[in-house]
Amino acid sequence: MTASLSALLPVVLLIAAGYLAGRLGWVTGRSVRDLSNLVFLLLAPALLFRAMSDVHLSQLRFTPVAAYFVAAGLVYGAALLARGFHRESAVLALSGIFSNTTMIGIPLIGLAYGPEGMVTLLTLISLHSLTLLSSATVVLELAAAREAGATGQRRPLLPTLARAVRNAVLNPVVLPVPAGLLFSASGLVLPAPVDRSLAWLGQAFGPLALLLVGITLSQTPVGRHLRGALLPALAKNLLMPALVLAVAWAMGVRGLPLTVMVVTAALPMGANVFIFAQRYEVAQDRVTASVVLSTVLALLTVSGVMAALAVLVG
Repeated sequence: MTASLSALLPVVLLIAAGYLAGRLGWVTGRSVRDLSNLVFLLLAPALLFRAMSDVHLSQLRFTPVAAYFVAAGLVYGAALLARGFHRESAVLALSGIFSNTTMIGIPLIGLAYGPEGMVTLLTLISLHSLTLLSSATVVLELAAAREAGATGQRRPLLPTLARAVRNAVLNPVVLPVPAGLLFSASGLVLPAPVDRSLAWLGQAFGPLALLLVGITLSQTPVGRHLRGALLPALAKNLLMPALVLAVAWAMGVRGLPLTVMVVTAALPMGANVFIFAQRYEVAQDRVTASVVLSTVLALLTVSGVMAALAVLVG
């Protein structure tokens, strides 16, 4: 309980600080897009590249991660089937599976489960953004092409697929992950000034992204979107961990790796979902409300999941 609150309360406070800044007019609506570009194009790549550049593949455990992604695929596919194939559906489906693995996951897993738990988490982090965000980018590009076709702007299938794959590979929050892993595998070491600069940029990502959520929240009639935000938040906080537990158990995952995967699945939505909504200019108000509601609910749901796992897994 203490570990989850220690990790989650700063997130809530940063969103609240951003909300206050927005309400006081310190950041205007015209500046939000620029701040979003700063987070998406500079800070997130710096964080992900540096994190992956220090990951050694020999230490990673892939079976628990495979269970995580099977569950994520099931939730994502079910959401697309339920809502239909369009950009809004693709972004909202992503909100149901994308966890805040860095800003909340790292301190929470480190505090609760120590270095051994961190090995399992880092395995997931090494593939989390690469797999989920690249897949979501492909779906979003195909959905955008389908929407354009519905308005008479036909796009040939093969060029559309090629564009979707290219945008997924070159996505600023996807490309740094394989780049960092390749750098790590090369045996090279970042020069100290470069490493320090990347560290500072990476440290700025989490706080600024959460402040940005709060600023956008101050300009969003959240009450109007709470009902629509509840289902994505519950899917993320409760359905996703339940499904990860079922899939991982069926695949023979037990002990600490099982616990870490389920707790990570129970984490609130990551800020990248909000950044994607802004990037594709779709469902921004609903995603903002969903991120906030998911984070607030996580104060209870993550603690409950951790307590249940302590009894079930031991």
